[in-house]
Amino acid sequence: MADISQTNSKKIKSNNYHQLATKVKAKENISLQKRDFFNNVLNANYQNYSNRYYQLKLYRFLTDNIPVVNSCISTWVRLSATPGGYRVIDGPDSTSRERAQNRLDRLSEEIYMGPSENPGSLVTFLTELYNALYRDGLFGGFLTVKKDGSGVDKFLPVDMINVTHEIKKEHLRLYLNVDDKKIDLDRNDFYYLPLNGDSGKPMGSSILHAVPFVAYIEQQLVDDMRRTSHNTGYHRMHVKVTPPERITGEADNAYIERINSYFDATVSMIKSCAIDENPVTWDNIDIKHIGPENVRTVTNSWFMHHRAMVEEICAGTNLAPFLLGYSYGATSTWASFKFDMVMRQVKSVQAEVASFLEWIGNIELALGGFKERCVFEFDNTFAYQAGEKVTVQSQQVENILKLYQSGLLDEKTARQKAEVLI
Repeated sequence: MADISQTNSKKIKSNNYHQLATKVKAKENISLQKRDFFNNVLNANYQNYSNRYYQLKLYRFLTDNIPVVNSCISTWVRLSATPGGYRVIDGPDSTSRERAQNRLDRLSEEIYMGPSENPGSLVTFLTELYNALYRDGLFGGFLTVKKDGSGVDKFLPVDMINVTHEIKKEHLRLYLNVDDKKIDLDRNDFYYLPLNGDSGKPMGSSILHAVPFVAYIEQQLVDDMRRTSHNTGYHRMHVKVTPPERITGEADNAYIERINSYFDATVSMIKSCAIDENPVTWDNIDIKHIGPENVRTVTNSWFMHHRAMVEEICAGTNLAPFLLGYSYGATSTWASFKFDMVMRQVKSVQAEVASFLEWIGNIELALGGFKERCVFEFDNTFAYQAGEKVTVQSQQVENILKLYQSGLLDEKTARQKAEVLI
């Protein structure tokens, strides 16, 4: 009977071990080609795939949940949303230009109303504009006018996830879906600005267009490393205590109590050991390390693979890794060169945004009865570039003076060119 009970006990323990081992296994391996995971998270359905709703939900999900993607979007936004302002041109006299400039300055302070319905300045407005432009690939909204028609009231951005488009007779038509209603956006008070838009992509293209697959691989790599570390463990010990031999004539209860006291004492000693202390045991205790044989090799290998994935994400958003804090020993000259390339891209996007802001500013001047026009200029000057900018401006002024003295420019034209530099 004793042998049978021991055999059953071993089977029960074996079943328990099998159940425990089963718990640590993943219930399901998510294939890279499987869309169920993203469908559940993004609440996507078949109709969403054809109208950009799914894409925008995916881009926002990546931005909100993956740090390196969030950093890429934030970096582009902060590089682009530099200080700037309106400048009046083509005015009949200085007094009129000054009045027009003051009107535009007031517009810059009152142009935007955020989701909290608090009035915001142009600085806050530009941050939201660039965030939507880089993340979604498209920005748009309505320009409202005061009730008496005396000027511009606010610009009200629209969440472009609710905007659909159709191509009718080779003409793009936009529609805003609100409360099961379809509002035609082919109207004068609506303005939309696509990023990298062309005939094939009239709705623009997000800078995250090339990122989702690589971002999923990067997150899968991080999750695999997490699970590997959790299951295998690092810097852990396995302590084996060999029970002492039974003393002749020792009762069962006394023997069990004695070996348990040895075990408890060993456990207490291991728990009480500080980081800089070492355990001292009898030769009947075996302490082994649990984990990879070469921790440094495994860690370095994982780091190299993860760094490659991060660099792929940065490349997909047209950024250099050093701009996000991933510095791998690049020289200052090479870093400055890459930063200049990024700023050239920023200026090209700022030129499109400046045209949009000039559209608002010129409407404000027209409603106010002014004959002047305005331009919007971003200030991309940094402290370390101040000296270079002064040198370039000095050379430009000298060139204007030489052209005027040689008779190639009249006085009026020379003054206009000089005013641009001031």
